[in-house]
Amino acid sequence: MTPRPAPTARRVRLATELRKLRERAGLTSTEAAQLLGSSSGQLSNVESARFGVSPDRVRAMANIYSCTNQPYIDALADMATEKTRGWWWDAYREVLPSGLLTLAELEHHATAIRTAFTAHIPGMLQTTEHAREIFSHAIPAPTPPEVEHRVSHRIKRQDVVFREDPNPYSTVIHEAALHMRVGGLRVAREQLRHLLGMSERDHITLRVLPFDVGAFPGSGQSINYLCGAVPELDTVQLDQFHGPVLLDAQAHLEKYRRLLDVVETTALSPEKSRDLIHSIAQNL
Repeated sequence: MTPRPAPTARRVRLATELRKLRERAGLTSTEAAQLLGSSSGQLSNVESARFGVSPDRVRAMANIYSCTNQPYIDALADMATEKTRGWWWDAYREVLPSGLLTLAELEHHATAIRTAFTAHIPGMLQTTEHAREIFSHAIPAPTPPEVEHRVSHRIKRQDVVFREDPNPYSTVIHEAALHMRVGGLRVAREQLRHLLGMSERDHITLRVLPFDVGAFPGSGQSINYLCGAVPELDTVQLDQFHGPVLLDAQAHLEKYRRLLDVVETTALSPEKSRDLIHSIAQNL
């Protein structure tokens, strides 16, 4: 028997949200299944993302669970229409960790992206040579083909900021990352010039946290905040040495929204950030 393909990240999130709705309604899976005219086994398969579910079924479940948040219900129903996988699956499923495929999927569907980075340039704004240098120093040491797979995947992810009618992208970069000579002087200068060019795009907001700010919230983390169709469907992605970690509990979302608000307020304005990047590039 051909093994069932792993569910998409959207199907997993939809399953999680449907389970949360049932639990908030105070229903056991057996009780909910009876009200839905289904079996507890079928409901379990939906809530564990083993089986998909139709938009009409999502709306019926929301009604039985007494959910009245219509934008949230509409967003869940829209998630249920997703039947195909994107470029990240067809091209990279056999050569890259699943966490990177999930990240690409979340970025592709995000309505906006907010990020904050302390020690490196965000992947969305990296040049090809900068990315290649970063991946070449991974542990365990990658083979040349592995490096190229990761580089091409990173560059293809950047479609979300280059495509026609792109969604907003906002990032805060610490000044420390701008001084790092990744790949040597030529590559570092080209990376800074690339940042300056990207910062001029209407949909991109780039802020720099200068050294003289001192301590600030979240200084030890790199944060990707991926906005969903409604705030309840946002996702936080944190970089860890073993791979990306995803958070979607409402308490976590609230915390990281506040953290990013503070960091963005603390950082230089986009105009002053460009001036600082230009100054650093001239002095490398």
